[in-house]
Amino acid sequence: MTDLRLAPVRWDGEALILLDQRLLPRQENYLRCTDHTSVVEAIATMVVRGAPAIGIAGAFGVVLAARFASRLPEVRRVEYMDIALRELREARPTAVNLAWAVDRMATCLRGAAAHPEATLAEEACRIFEEDLAANHRMGDLGAALLSPGARVMTHCNAGALATAGYGTALGVIRSAWRDGHLSEVFATETRPWLQGARLTAWELQRDGIPVRLITDGSAAHVIRTQGVSWVIVGADRVAANGDVANKIGTYALAVAARHHGARFMVVAPSSTVDLSTASGEAIHIEERAASEVLEVAGTRFAAPGVEALNPVFDVTPAALVDVLVTERGVLERPDSAGMAALMA
Repeated sequence: MTDLRLAPVRWDGEALILLDQRLLPRQENYLRCTDHTSVVEAIATMVVRGAPAIGIAGAFGVVLAARFASRLPEVRRVEYMDIALRELREARPTAVNLAWAVDRMATCLRGAAAHPEATLAEEACRIFEEDLAANHRMGDLGAALLSPGARVMTHCNAGALATAGYGTALGVIRSAWRDGHLSEVFATETRPWLQGARLTAWELQRDGIPVRLITDGSAAHVIRTQGVSWVIVGADRVAANGDVANKIGTYALAVAARHHGARFMVVAPSSTVDLSTASGEAIHIEERAASEVLEVAGTRFAAPGVEALNPVFDVTPAALVDVLVTERGVLERPDSAGMAALMA
């Protein structure tokens, strides 16, 4: 299968180039970020999304901050970098990859010379290449678990657009299709941003992988009636006990899969594992504007005065996860002991 390399995040040596995912699939438009504040805004406003991709973007945001800091008087550089690191780290609070990448860049900064931009750029490029390699490794490991002819369901977008260019959950699906282990994919629409409808279905169609889009509310029915054997999702954070934070609706899919005998697979690089978070109860669940629920394409359809609750992530208990796939290996029925051994 041709690797189309959608490249949602690209570094050209001077600027960070981001594919504006808010406009897909109608329009492929790239934004050029030349300072860290534009990277912060791009992460916060969903220009770039998906835990690995925003981690990569955050890493290059540090490079851009260091470039600007080098022009400041020496007494102001440390203060500026401290502020920039904090702003980048906090641009999206739930996805641990962002904090992980920014912290890794901060460590690199402390060990760099007086003019660290080149050293930081090399480190950010390493983060990018490591993510791409991890995606391919996870794809192979997860695909080996699927039987030939499998029908699978996926949620949100954990594909090339959410990573360095291959995908976590969709990496498994791509590899399974390549190996002849897959017959069809059901992609949930994923309200309210419709990442499944706009992004996942588009990615799979580009690769020639059979995909049918379904409404979020029909997922349990489809699992029961269409012979779905696996639900395969990505993750924004995996806690030390194996609890998984992912796009809102993931928990409901895990419950439905368990009830109907389908297996539930979480695919995430080790950078998504947060051993400092004991369980899902300690994960901050980001809430976004009510307008995302009350409106469609800027037009309000809810009655005046109606309010909305808009949590954008939920936590799936480890007890509902059959398999966690990382580039370090496959962990069945994740728990605290298994997670510690995996990350040792």
